[in-house]
Amino acid sequence: MAELKRLSESRDLTRIERIGAHSHIRGLGLDSSLEARDASEGMVGQLHARRGAGLILQLIRQGKIAGRAVLLAGQPGTGKTALAMGIAKSLGAETPFASVAASELFSLDLSKTEALTQAFRRAIGVRIKEEAEIIEGEVVEISIDRPLSGAGAAAPSGATAPGKTGRLTLKTTDMETVYELGGKMIEALGREKVQSGDVIALDKASGKVTKLGRSIGRSRDYDAVGAHTKFVKCPEGELQKRKEVVHCVTLHEIDVINSRTQGFLALFTGDTGEIRAEVREQIDTKVAEWREEGKAEIVPGVLFIDEVHMLDIECFSFLNRALENDMAPILVIATNRGITSIRGTNYRSPHGIPPDFLDRLLIITTQPYTEDDIRKILDIRCDEEDVEMSADAKALLTKIGVETSLRYAINLITSAALACQKRKGKVVEMDDISRVYGLFLDVKRSTQYLMEYQSQYMFHEVAAGEADGDDAMQS
Repeated sequence: MAELKRLSESRDLTRIERIGAHSHIRGLGLDSSLEARDASEGMVGQLHARRGAGLILQLIRQGKIAGRAVLLAGQPGTGKTALAMGIAKSLGAETPFASVAASELFSLDLSKTEALTQAFRRAIGVRIKEEAEIIEGEVVEISIDRPLSGAGAAAPSGATAPGKTGRLTLKTTDMETVYELGGKMIEALGREKVQSGDVIALDKASGKVTKLGRSIGRSRDYDAVGAHTKFVKCPEGELQKRKEVVHCVTLHEIDVINSRTQGFLALFTGDTGEIRAEVREQIDTKVAEWREEGKAEIVPGVLFIDEVHMLDIECFSFLNRALENDMAPILVIATNRGITSIRGTNYRSPHGIPPDFLDRLLIITTQPYTEDDIRKILDIRCDEEDVEMSADAKALLTKIGVETSLRYAINLITSAALACQKRKGKVVEMDDISRVYGLFLDVKRSTQYLMEYQSQYMFHEVAAGEADGDDAMQS
């Protein structure tokens, strides 16, 4: 339990946000009646698909769709991953969300079933509850008794000075008590820079000291306070209270903690390796006991697998069985393939998915973006990447997006901004777009070039009569 508490606290560290392909997504952009707004929360267009995703989201929140699977199917660049990210953002941090590309599962030094098992257990949360004894009150006085002998000797680094004792006077609106302090508690109070007038909370079991703020009643005693000083009321009632503390972890994190000698630190090294089945069985048994005792509850999350057509028949058999488990998360998969071969067999099927597994799925289709949708998405990406662009340049970039692809047009935004900086400009103009358009080829122009000069490349396999760029690109 102590390891889980440390893991939970480690998540409070400040995270550095980076601008990614879907960092502009804030949700699904739905109103209270689950109708999709034309452009909202970073989502544009795909109204039908977003309405379907919104209904799935509602079922997830109500806990009525556990162990079910959803397929997002559509052409490349039609927002399938954006929909999955929208679902994740809408669920919030309380619901576990794990995302993985099917091809990544086989790049790990793990068996296929082990990689899928770890992915599944990353998407299953455990909300563990425990009662802790807390002493909470306003500091009236801190007095420290210095040792009579050896006062000049310094304690070793990280050690407690011998013989150091003291007293801490705490009060609420109803009572006041003096507590005897040992060396470790004195050090903990010193680290938090606790002084008279602070409102603090002490965890009796761990000795952790938390400074809640300055007492409102003592605010007039000081002429100046810091800009970030927080004022709180003096606690009421008893000083010693029992509070329920909740730790949220995933089953995979518990697996790693219990299967590695370095405990929860193994999560940061990334070297999880194979986890023995006996360890998982013991953990599942313990979690089941906690559930019966009311100490924990299971939170089925969402597992998103992109490029699902890359899975083979063995993996689909595993998914079929895993979804029947009572703790299974909601599985969201995505593919851009049509009728193609099922990996590991000679059979062809829609999306490269076996018919028996396909029959389990709720299927949401995405459609190509319209020109107006592409213009709005480019506007959002310019804001996200902090790029100021003229109206003419945006019109040209929109035209490029229509004729090539949305992804290519988005990639040109930052490139054009760098070209603008090089000429010491502040607003991206049409010339900047034209310059980077000439520097970086899209798929169609690159294929045409390849067909024209294929004889100069090594190991070319296209015959002279097949050198039609468009046809070759579609094959």
